[in-house]
Amino acid sequence: MVALPQIHSAGSSSKNSLDDAEKGMCDPTVESLAPPPFVYMGQAKSLLVNTHLSPVSPVHEGITPVTSVPELSLSLPASKSQPLDARTIKTVVKKQPSPKPKISRWILFELWFNAYRRLFTFVTLLNLTGIILAALGRFPYAENHLGALVLGNLLCAILMRNELWMRFLYMVAIHGLRGWAPLPIKLAATSFLQHVGGIHSGCALSGAAWLIFKIVDIIRYRAVQHSAIIASGVITNVLIIISVLSAFPWVRNTYHNAFEKHHRFVGWLGLAIEKTTWVFVTMGNVYDIKTGQWRSDTHAMLSSQELWFAAFMTIFVLTPWVTLREVPVEVEIPSPKVAVIRFERGMQQGLLGRISRTSIMEYHAFGIISQGRKATHHYMICGVQGDFTRKLVANPPRTLWTRELKFAGVGHASAMFKRGIRVCTGTGIGAALSTCIQSPNWFLIWIGSDQERTFGPTITGLITKHIEPDRMILWDSKQRGGRPDTMQLLKDTWTRFGAEVIFITSNMQGNDEMMQGCRAAGLHAFGTLWDF
Repeated sequence: MVALPQIHSAGSSSKNSLDDAEKGMCDPTVESLAPPPFVYMGQAKSLLVNTHLSPVSPVHEGITPVTSVPELSLSLPASKSQPLDARTIKTVVKKQPSPKPKISRWILFELWFNAYRRLFTFVTLLNLTGIILAALGRFPYAENHLGALVLGNLLCAILMRNELWMRFLYMVAIHGLRGWAPLPIKLAATSFLQHVGGIHSGCALSGAAWLIFKIVDIIRYRAVQHSAIIASGVITNVLIIISVLSAFPWVRNTYHNAFEKHHRFVGWLGLAIEKTTWVFVTMGNVYDIKTGQWRSDTHAMLSSQELWFAAFMTIFVLTPWVTLREVPVEVEIPSPKVAVIRFERGMQQGLLGRISRTSIMEYHAFGIISQGRKATHHYMICGVQGDFTRKLVANPPRTLWTRELKFAGVGHASAMFKRGIRVCTGTGIGAALSTCIQSPNWFLIWIGSDQERTFGPTITGLITKHIEPDRMILWDSKQRGGRPDTMQLLKDTWTRFGAEVIFITSNMQGNDEMMQGCRAAGLHAFGTLWDF
């Protein structure tokens, strides 16, 4: 799924970058609701509309009239309440797309060295400085509390991926800043919340580095160390290092299932080998190398930083899993490339949920669509892109495992802003739709191919029922004969709607092009994030 700034023909080679769902690969036997009227490209031709979705106006087709978009030639009605006759709208021949504007190197660098990388760099360099000082004997705290530095970093890494903690941070930011904070502060807070993964990665890597430093220090003085401490230290190091290495981007993206297995299970083992991290770190503090005996002073144990770090690590690791449930689901297959899963109960906007066919293995995250907390159901759109989603379509389940405690995506921060634009391509509608359904201050732009047939009547119904026609643009690239000039569309909507921020959900190519265009145009935008 991608949205390029230029218009491409239906046979353009650039469509190879689109995911299958956006290509409109769907079962031709599946009935949709009334399909929108076809707009002929390259010739002037009147439209005669005879569907219940588009009885009189192009806005019911999902196309909000925007006079600056070159594909349509139309006159706006004198009154918003006055219907616009779709038969009066004519298409015009498109002009040759202009060459893509060149983006400055500074903008490219700013987007590359984003808040994620800045946070990662800061945390890593801070810890690296501490390790160097400790090695030189100029960091007394590290000499006496190496275990605390290990567990402190690992605890921070866990917190930055914990559903409960992140929901708390979002709640503080939204309710604390929404009413009074100027826009730059809101933008900075949103950027931090979106990129806290940089702290997660930096602290995890730093924790592993301190762990290696500690075991090297112990082995150097192995003559006075207990063999159990050395053994537990070596085992813990191996497991934590495997967990960290398995999370590197090329491993995670290329071998996703291997990442799930090693990073989660070895990470758990290395934490509950926190039964070795507990045993290794806590026992290391309890063992008196001067007397060669174990200290049995309960007060000393309870007052040690390492014990409490390890205790809170365990609590925050286990908390989300306490909410794990096997729940009934209904799966709608509107096309061979998309599964729409319905769950019980309503949800806030901007949340994501993890689902699996088993209680422990291979959890996958998808955006949640819901009308609000009081709704009876919420939905997930799963585009076929791997083994897990392919099996959802081939063999729809009746139950799925999920954590009832959902985690917040960057879209959850939309509640901080007065007005904004939610632009998405293809299956990205799953992460974007709730924001526009639950708030009248958000404008939806959805670019896809054969959307009604691909995504089915449920998604179409949610859009047409809950979003006013003048608050959305649904661009069907298959019926429109190509994709729009996305940046022109965003600029026009930004001005006309009075937006102060844009949230983007697209694939990497579409995200990069829209983020670059928005930065060059001075539009505040947050794109899809891939952990680096």
